[in-house]
Amino acid sequence: MKINKLYLLLIATVFISCQKKEETRKLPYYNTSDFTPVWELPTDSSFHAIRDFNLIDQEGKPFTAENIKGKICVVDFFFTSCPGICPKMAKSMNDLQKDFLKDDKVLLVSHSVTPEQDSVSVLAKYAQKNDVNYNKWKLLTGEKEEIYNLGRKFYFVEEDLGENKDVSIFLHTENFVLIDKNRIIRGIYNSLDPSSMLSLKEDIKLLEKE
Repeated sequence: MKINKLYLLLIATVFISCQKKEETRKLPYYNTSDFTPVWELPTDSSFHAIRDFNLIDQEGKPFTAENIKGKICVVDFFFTSCPGICPKMAKSMNDLQKDFLKDDKVLLVSHSVTPEQDSVSVLAKYAQKNDVNYNKWKLLTGEKEEIYNLGRKFYFVEEDLGENKDVSIFLHTENFVLIDKNRIIRGIYNSLDPSSMLSLKEDIKLLEKE
């Protein structure tokens, strides 16, 4: 009986310790393309945030910064005809859609890097093929220069970001970026790595508690 009580006490201690650790864990903020973590926001409005934009979704409706206002967003960059990493990225995004389908705080946003080919009708067919829920997962097209500027200069999706990269250099990456309700970057994840995707799901839940 004493052994049982001691065992139960040990389990309870570990459980409480884990709870406290989770409660105190905080996601960093990211201000630069090298993803150096920042733990406190400045009091002014100088910190890096995703700028305003004007794009179009898979139903032909305008999609702007207003549509992500107050939302936790997972963002990626893809193209519908990609035979390589994009199908795997779509699977990872679909897994997130299943997990957060009924969670109104979370929005998934995919930008086409070949908008000249990925018209609204093409995105609509892609959405149907990949079981995209329109209310949860937006597929975006628009001006190529705007999409590439957002990807490189604001979402920092390429870790080898360079000042010389412009719209003529193809944007292609497996990275997912986590954005908080204030359009600030809170994490970057490899969508092809199951452990990284698990971390993303946990970090989304953590952001919801802020």
